[in-house]
Order: sequence, then C-alpha cells, then structure tokens
Amino acid sequence: MTQDISTGCNRGTWIVIPAYNEERVIAGVIGEAVRSGHRVVVVDDGSSDATGEIGARTCDVVVRHPINLGQGAALQTGITFALTQGAEFIVTFDADGQHRIDDVSKLLDALAALDADFALGSRALGQTANMPGSRRLLLWGATYFTRIATGLEVTDAHNGLRAMTRRGASHLKLRQNRMGHASEILDQIASSGLKYIEVPVNIEYSHYSLAKGQRSGDAIDILLDLCAGRLQR
Repeated sequence: MTQDISTGCNRGTWIVIPAYNEERVIAGVIGEAVRSGHRVVVVDDGSSDATGEIGARTCDVVVRHPINLGQGAALQTGITFALTQGAEFIVTFDADGQHRIDDVSKLLDALAALDADFALGSRALGQTANMPGSRRLLLWGATYFTRIATGLEVTDAHNGLRAMTRRGASHLKLRQNRMGHASEILDQIASSGLKYIEVPVNIEYSHYSLAKGQRSGDAIDILLDLCAGRLQR
C-alpha cells in the first residue's frame, strides 16, 4: 500500500472514505468532506480507474490497497491509519455520494452531548430520498437479523455513516471484508460494552448509488460472512 500525505494542521477528527472505482463522484464527495474542516483519508481499495489519483489531488491522505480487498478491509485500513495519526474522533463516510456532510456534525455533537463512544447514523430515524421498496425490504431484513445476532436495538444496521471516539475505534478489529462488515461492527460494539447512540441522518439515493449498492442476493452473502466470522472466534 502507498500513502500520499499532504502538509497541514493536525485536526482531531478524521473522515475515512473507503472507495472502489468511484471516479465519477469521488471529487465531489471529497470536496464536501474537506470543506467540513476535518482531515480526510481516502482508502483506494484497488481501484482500476482514477479514484486514487483524484483523491491524491483533493484530500489530505490517500492510502492505497494494491488489490481490491472489500469495504470492510478498506474501513479497517482507514480507521487504523487515523488512529496512528492521533485522531480523537473518526467518521466513516461512503464514497458514492448518498451521505450528506451536514450530518457529520450531528454525529459528532451527539457523541459529546450524550457521552457516547459510537454515534450510528440511522436513515430509519431520519429521511431517505428515492429508496426503492426492494432496498427498503433488504435493509429491514438485515436490521432484524443484526438485532437478533448482536442484541443491539438498532433501527439501521447497514448505514456507512457513523462516528466514534478514539476509544471506540480502538475496539474495532474488522475481519469481514465484504458487506458483512456492517453487522460485524455492531457485533463488536456490543462486545465492547461501550455506549452507542443512534442519530437521524438523511440518505439520498441516485441511479449511481443504487447501481453501486447492495443487491437482494447480498443478504445471503452477509449471512454467510457473519456465520463464518462467528465460527472463527
């Protein structure tokens, strides 16, 4: 993996953006994140397009995987990197343009106000735009399964927008590289015993983000990944 590091002040919050072949939208996503005033690390997960090059021109740091390892691995790489840079708070943010940067401050404010270590974005408590019924059903099923598996009373199990303290991030050791990582994060939050909260966030689906997102068959992959992870304990 390679790292492109720019100079600048060391602010205490890092936004981690895992990205794979997102050259069509990544510049806009990074631009919004940078304008928030926080430091930004993009994890280029073995992209075959110009994602990494665009990231290197527009954000603080790009960490590159030489091959595609999956979103879970990219998140772990970004979280680990941010911790090594002294991050006090870490925010995970999807690269496909469906998240709103204004919600980042809501998550960070909630961590401080409620003395929590994890603030989980929930589209069920917030608003969604242009979400198909099939996607809504898939997310409901994933949330239902995750609540049973982890014991956490969450309303949205697969939202990539979340914030955490340094202490919370240090408890995450992701092994599920594919989509099972979202449920694995919640499982590890439950095991940590640290306080978590849910915060309403807004998600705006586009034709692009829907094409990049989960398919109905991914629910089976998530289940298999989680079962395999439990057997490895």
